[in-house]
Amino acid sequence: MSKEEVNRCAEDYGTEFEEKVLYINRCSKVVKGGRKFSFSALVIIGDGQGHIGFGFAKANEVSDAIRKGTEAARKNVMTFEMEGTTIPHEIVVDWDGARVMLKPAPEGTGVIAGSKVRSVLELGGVKDVVSKSLGANNPMNLVRATIEALSQLTNRQENREIRGLKT
Repeated sequence: MSKEEVNRCAEDYGTEFEEKVLYINRCSKVVKGGRKFSFSALVIIGDGQGHIGFGFAKANEVSDAIRKGTEAARKNVMTFEMEGTTIPHEIVVDWDGARVMLKPAPEGTGVIAGSKVRSVLELGGVKDVVSKSLGANNPMNLVRATIEALSQLTNRQENREIRGLKT
């Protein structure tokens, strides 16, 4: 999938998506004639303004796997809450064996996170956050845990109203 096609899908959000290939895995299957290789690709897309999506796809060629992964990511775009350049509150999420903790940080701190979590947060537009990966380091589970954490974020104002506190 070309960059133009990815950006065309972003018209729904009024922004342009940037794509990043996080992980490519090569699998081999032993057949009568030798080894047959296939590839899987984990791709994320984001616009830097609170929209992020990820896709996972398999194919016999690397380029096909990346293209299919980008198409899947385009269909999975979600929005999350931000408060300035950081996230509104601390959150810990488990996904299979991976556990990801995200904490808001003061402006100027930067993104302090491991490679997969960092990529998701940066493409989403979070500039200041502290993160810790606890548990497994499977790339797919780390990405899913991070995206689940971002989807569970709530606006501070809405949270106060739900709890019945004065604003």
